[in-house]
Amino acid sequence: MESDEEDAPELIEADLKPVPVTIVTGFLGSGKTTLLNYILTEQHTKKIAVVLNEFGEGSALEKSLTVGQNGELFEEWLELRNGCLCCSVKDNGVKAIENLMQKRGKFDYILLETTGLADPGPIASIFWLDSDLGSSVYLDGIITVIDGKYGIQNHEINTETETTVNAAERQIALADLLILNKADLASTDELEKLEDFVRGLNGASEIVKTERCRINLDKILDLKAYSGDGLDRLRRLMDDVSKFKGKSHLDKDINTVTFEWPTPLSEEVINLFAQKILWENALQPASVIRIKGIIKLPGKENVLIMLQGVYEMYDLQAVPEPLQGAGESGSPCRFIIIGRGVKRSEVEDLLQRCIEDLS
Repeated sequence: MESDEEDAPELIEADLKPVPVTIVTGFLGSGKTTLLNYILTEQHTKKIAVVLNEFGEGSALEKSLTVGQNGELFEEWLELRNGCLCCSVKDNGVKAIENLMQKRGKFDYILLETTGLADPGPIASIFWLDSDLGSSVYLDGIITVIDGKYGIQNHEINTETETTVNAAERQIALADLLILNKADLASTDELEKLEDFVRGLNGASEIVKTERCRINLDKILDLKAYSGDGLDRLRRLMDDVSKFKGKSHLDKDINTVTFEWPTPLSEEVINLFAQKILWENALQPASVIRIKGIIKLPGKENVLIMLQGVYEMYDLQAVPEPLQGAGESGSPCRFIIIGRGVKRSEVEDLLQRCIEDLS
């Protein structure tokens, strides 16, 4: 008699794609927690995990959770009716994300809030340095929230140390999206002056004005600012920078430099160029905070790579084949560099020397 027992089915490993992480930063009182609370409580179809920082402005959501005895994480995750998850951290946001990844499948995005005095650069670098974390998540972008009424005053506060002002400037310089919040509380003249000030620090990112941080979530999610998939968006930003001719009437030495290169560049040249800028400080006394680039490779007409750098960290990402020819521009290579005291002529000279060194 034949056995009617069926063979045990083979186990198929779930195809879990890396989850995008968005860093949300901004000066104290700008509205970061308002933005995150809006996301957590608004009805939408997106499953978002929000990691709140306990040293931020504070909220009822944060107080509703239980602090872990080790002072690092809340012991409980708050699952909300709209499908979002919420937790809070005291120090180690990365550890919170590692724990959160155990809940993979329950969410599609992660938003990580920083404190009002935090520099988002080192946090962004972690996603490149931590290989284990990088296999399950990837950095999607940095969002900076700015007080539309008192944004300029906040960035000109005279404190006992320079750190606060510098950190606030870096929050703007590193942003991939800038939210001018509390726009309803400011006059047209105040908003224009603030936008001029922000453009003076970062002319390469989109600016959105909001009231109570109410924003279409499609504006802040899937930015792909650090991925080859974000080619179209980066090209649009570069076009906007080239059209922007205004200058901040505040004397700030953090600036945005853009330039085009008329010939394709090899990966060896780009690596040397990035390393000299970010590792060897070849542009001293200038210092670079953020670097972006779209590069066409020699002898490969339809191959593009994207350069992304934050402080001393950088990465080259291949652009997916379907996007290679999208929005083609006239120049094979285009760059955006944001930093303190950066001069276009000196950057171009450095790139030329890199080409000559490898020729």
